[in-house]
Amino acid sequence: MDMKKRNKMPNYPFWLGGVAASMAACFTHPLDLAKVRMQSLGPTVPSPSMLKILRHSISNYGLSSVYTGLSASLMRQMTYSLVRLGSYEEMKRLMSEDGRSPSAAKLLLAAGVAGGLGGIAGNPADILLVRMTSDSIRPPEKRYNYRNAITGLVSLVKEDGQKGLFRGLGTNTTRAVLMNTSQVGSYDFFKTTLLQYPIPVVNYQFHDGFFLHVVASLAAGTCGTTVCSPADVIRTRIMGSSGNASPIDVLVRSLREEGPAFMFKGWTPAWMRLGPNTVLMFVFFEQLKRGWSSLVPS
Repeated sequence: MDMKKRNKMPNYPFWLGGVAASMAACFTHPLDLAKVRMQSLGPTVPSPSMLKILRHSISNYGLSSVYTGLSASLMRQMTYSLVRLGSYEEMKRLMSEDGRSPSAAKLLLAAGVAGGLGGIAGNPADILLVRMTSDSIRPPEKRYNYRNAITGLVSLVKEDGQKGLFRGLGTNTTRAVLMNTSQVGSYDFFKTTLLQYPIPVVNYQFHDGFFLHVVASLAAGTCGTTVCSPADVIRTRIMGSSGNASPIDVLVRSLREEGPAFMFKGWTPAWMRLGPNTVLMFVFFEQLKRGWSSLVPS
């Protein structure tokens, strides 16, 4: 068999990553809800813990309340994650057509471009997700009261016009580029590195399988959480507002009122959400790719 043909990456469906991300979101949505609520709180409100937010929501509104906004989360995964993962996999496949693995720099560039495309595609769903998950902590007269993502999308266009779909687009796209580069790009980096080099001291050599996917995705989730936290907080505050504040306005005001620490507000629930979400997303994605390969052999 020709070496180039043997090393050529299989062509997976574009939507496969969106399905994997949606499956992961069904498990981690309550953590996403807690993260958004922590990031939405201003300096006058003491920042509660993630567990306190979830406990308060369950005791006051019932267990189902921690899944408020799930429809928006699924819409987000089937736009944002579908495009960012699908585009990245396609670019990676095209760069591998000569039979050689792309360099780390090329993979990071591809991840950044794919992340930007995903950020644009998923912006409307991101707005809905932020508003739906933070609605209960707003004064009653300022609540959006979206029943689900579809009615929320209709209300958003009706009230704010088409320009409302692009609220916070710059910050969201920046955050998406950072996220895809630091999460998806680093996952491939950690996975490749762990396969190539044994762990010192214990001299353990990883093999391509479930344990490798878990370890690489945990490292990628930690990297992604830290890199994206500042843009994530600013994005949440812009999308949750009803005014026309710019990212610079939010950044300057938050720095003045809260100091630099505001950029990592909600880091713990963000990591507790992104860590398991990243693990589940990549484990589901790897299994879906294997399942697809067995159904449609190349």
